[in-house]
Amino acid sequence: MPLSMVVDDSKVVRTVSRRILEDLGYDVVEAEDGQDALNKAKEGVPELILLDWNMPVMNGLEFLLAFRQFKEHASTKVIFCTTENDITKIQEAIASGADEYVMKPFDSEIIKGKLQQLGMID
Repeated sequence: MPLSMVVDDSKVVRTVSRRILEDLGYDVVEAEDGQDALNKAKEGVPELILLDWNMPVMNGLEFLLAFRQFKEHASTKVIFCTTENDITKIQEAIASGADEYVMKPFDSEIIKGKLQQLGMID
């Protein structure tokens, strides 16, 4: 199964996201902040990351900028899943290497739709 990562400081969001991704056929690794995610990405490069913006230690944007520094991470699809809805934030996320942007709360149909748009599932 393809590897995915859910990066969010909320255990509830990580649990819901895990269930959605497992139902879509992904193995899931969880991280509670950007630094934790960077450490775990060294153990195995995920094909997909669901990423929160606002987290302690290292926020989602800081993580994304650091993550994209490594060539082996170039093909990983990153979907920001956040409450940040300002258009400048969305533009900043995409310019920094995010592939998609989803507003919280989200459900399995929203994630499935984004993965279809990205060509990751049928």
